[in-house]
Amino acid sequence: MRPPVPEAAPPPWHALPPDAALAALATDPGGLSGHEAAERLARHGPNALPPPPRPSWRARALRQFDDLLIRVLLLAATLTALLGEWADTAVILAVVLINAAIGLLQEGRAERALEAIGGLLAPRAAVLRDGLRRTLPAEALVPGDVVLLEAGDRVPADLRLIDAVALRVEEAALTGESVPSAKAAAAVPAATPLAERASMAFAGTIAVAGQGRGVVVATGPGSEIGRVGAMLAGLGQAETPLLRQMRDLARLLTGLVLGLAAIVFAVAVLWHGMKVAEAVLVVVSLAVSAIPEGLPAVLSVTLALGVRRMAARNAIIRRLPAVETLGAVGVICTDKTGTLTVNEMAVRSAAWPGGFARVEGQGYAPDGAVAIEGAAPPARLMDVALLCNDAALREGPRGWVVEGDPMEGALLAFAARAGADADALEAEHPRLATLPFDAAHRLMATRHAAGAGALVAVKGAPEAVLPRCVDEAGGAPFDPAAWAARAEAMAARGERVLALAMREEATPSGSPGLPEGLVLLGLLGLADPPRPEAHAAVAECRAAGIRVVMITGDHAATGCAIAAELGIAEAPRALTGAALDAMDDAALAGAVARTDVFARVSPAQKLRLVEALQRDGVVVAMTGDGVNDAPALKRADIGIAMGRRGTEAATQAAQMVLADDNFASIAAAVREGRTVYDNLRKVIVWNLPTDGGEALVIAFAVLFGLALPMTPLQVLWINTITATALGMALAFEPMERGTMAEPPRDPRQPLLSGFLLWRFLLVSALIAAASFGIYGWALGRGAGEEVARTAVVNTIVALEIVYLLVVRRGRGTLLSAAAPTPALLLGIGVTVAGQGLLTYLAPLQAVFGTAALGGAEWAAVGTATIVFLAVLEAEKAVRRAR
Repeated sequence: MRPPVPEAAPPPWHALPPDAALAALATDPGGLSGHEAAERLARHGPNALPPPPRPSWRARALRQFDDLLIRVLLLAATLTALLGEWADTAVILAVVLINAAIGLLQEGRAERALEAIGGLLAPRAAVLRDGLRRTLPAEALVPGDVVLLEAGDRVPADLRLIDAVALRVEEAALTGESVPSAKAAAAVPAATPLAERASMAFAGTIAVAGQGRGVVVATGPGSEIGRVGAMLAGLGQAETPLLRQMRDLARLLTGLVLGLAAIVFAVAVLWHGMKVAEAVLVVVSLAVSAIPEGLPAVLSVTLALGVRRMAARNAIIRRLPAVETLGAVGVICTDKTGTLTVNEMAVRSAAWPGGFARVEGQGYAPDGAVAIEGAAPPARLMDVALLCNDAALREGPRGWVVEGDPMEGALLAFAARAGADADALEAEHPRLATLPFDAAHRLMATRHAAGAGALVAVKGAPEAVLPRCVDEAGGAPFDPAAWAARAEAMAARGERVLALAMREEATPSGSPGLPEGLVLLGLLGLADPPRPEAHAAVAECRAAGIRVVMITGDHAATGCAIAAELGIAEAPRALTGAALDAMDDAALAGAVARTDVFARVSPAQKLRLVEALQRDGVVVAMTGDGVNDAPALKRADIGIAMGRRGTEAATQAAQMVLADDNFASIAAAVREGRTVYDNLRKVIVWNLPTDGGEALVIAFAVLFGLALPMTPLQVLWINTITATALGMALAFEPMERGTMAEPPRDPRQPLLSGFLLWRFLLVSALIAAASFGIYGWALGRGAGEEVARTAVVNTIVALEIVYLLVVRRGRGTLLSAAAPTPALLLGIGVTVAGQGLLTYLAPLQAVFGTAALGGAEWAAVGTATIVFLAVLEAEKAVRRAR
């Protein structure tokens, strides 16, 4: 029996030669025996991620009420129930239950994200057991199993490759690399980043070409995907700025209301000798007037409207509070491929002996232009681009798409734009043999019939092709140093460089082997071009004080080139993941403040970057599409997943999904987020002072032994009609001019700012003064108490309407405000109609103790309204002048 597998920390498998890896795992190229595999399965457990712990339904339901604002709402419901106002009680309880239902639906997002990661593991795998090929469930794999891979297979576990023939693996979901990675069995240095470990194939990635054989080195939680899952399970959802601010506001309001109620109760009973039962009713009336029970419903409507508007801009919101979080974003950490770029490889430049070209065209479509400078390209340049190629282009419903390697598709599109005829060329030069691309030799060669002889077509990395060249097209002396410098210049622009060469043979032979004595035809520079609209979107974000940082799995030079082209920075500064690992938290904090591009970063490094930015007090938006992005998406204040190419794990971890994977949609969503926050703030700036004015009227009356200018029922009427009809109207306000010209707001700033406190005191005092003034004036001229109180109710509602008009345009005067929205006109219309019914309809007069008003009373209401408006407009003018 073989010795047991060591339980010590695993070696760097990618750095071990294949034989050493097999020996370390106590296995051989023929795989494990069935008996040995069963023992290891019992020891290591199945190749699956552990299911997340799930709290009981009751615990999840009770957790929805563990919030101070919900408790305030329940208190309001209790108080209205004590008053016998069952309709108000029902409305408040409905708000509480709806919020709880939404919370239950959102509960468990982390568990679903983990399940989505688990779904990336292959369901079945081809394995060698007892020297024979068998197809087994992926869960049955154990360290030491030998797995066979073919094109189209999903890698079932982390493998150390022991054989690889033209094997290429799509690893974007794990590493962020934009093109498939070439794999080989040769060991790589221990310090090699994850994205460059050519000797490894990782669980959840997909083989897109070639075939290979690898030994399982890690399963389930021990795999790279398993580590991401463990990281994700240990993360809590970041609390949004709005939820933090609402929690603080609810705590403050609760303290103020309870404190004021206690003072009023004590004064009423101990000082004025009021009966306890009467004092309780007064305190209940005070609390109901002061608690903004309609505020959560209005906030929910405002957020829901923002969700709807964002959906129209291809931004799908998965968590309601995330809407306003976008308005506070200070840094957007964005992926490059597919978000800032079109996610389609294209030849952007070409160089050949004596000439150069810039290539224009969109995607893989054959339409485009090749702008040539100097000598015409060698005739065989296009021939090699077409012949040494295994891809195909097809025109589909969404345009031209590539079947096969994206880089080879780009070569086909380039040749078509240059006027080459692929079908005629293939008919003239049928393929005889192929040397597939391999990470070891980094080139591909094909042999084709050419009359009585043969043509060998070669493409590959310049450092692999140039040393095999002895001549260049046109017969000029071959200068390898000059061509290497041209290749480096193209790479510095962020292009992936391919060298194309050929050799003519007098007689066809078998496999082309590793060709020598080649004629260099030229160099092609390929890149994933920026989206046309991304430049304007980046500029808009920078004008709004939002910093854009690129986090990419690509090379640093490629990222910097795209960042400079898009205007992220004039001279972008880059850091690699390896450099980040060498930094402590203090050094990282300084680095994130001055770095524009982070390249070749791992999932843990992405998470560390987000946390470093958050420690500086910045609201961070993070985009991503792969499993490797899920932890950072969950930790970010607003995680943004890609809808088209994103994995389910990324989508479940994010708060927002981009339906079009477009950075411009993020900028549009930020605009909507700022509008939503502006409207939320307007609702609060309007709601709290008006409620405070009503509470102040009752408190003053009790403290100074005066008659109540309003009854508790009349207070409830005012709260009901204004909170629903008027407060809701602010949720529909459009964005004000200048919103995107301001820097992001400080997320640490409380909702109850100095300005709001001042407005609270000013408006509350004005409402209280107007109420007592109208009440005293009406009684003084001989009107009955019912008429006086009706005049007070109408005065307060009129002042609240005017104050709504003042608040809706916080950056200008009432006269400079935009035309009223239909929602505003409807709200005011409903309120005015309701006041008319309350004042003149007999059944409502009997219930609420109101009476009809005459012309004198309405004139007094109008005068109070005009004075109130003049004072507020003067206050705004003074603030603007400062």
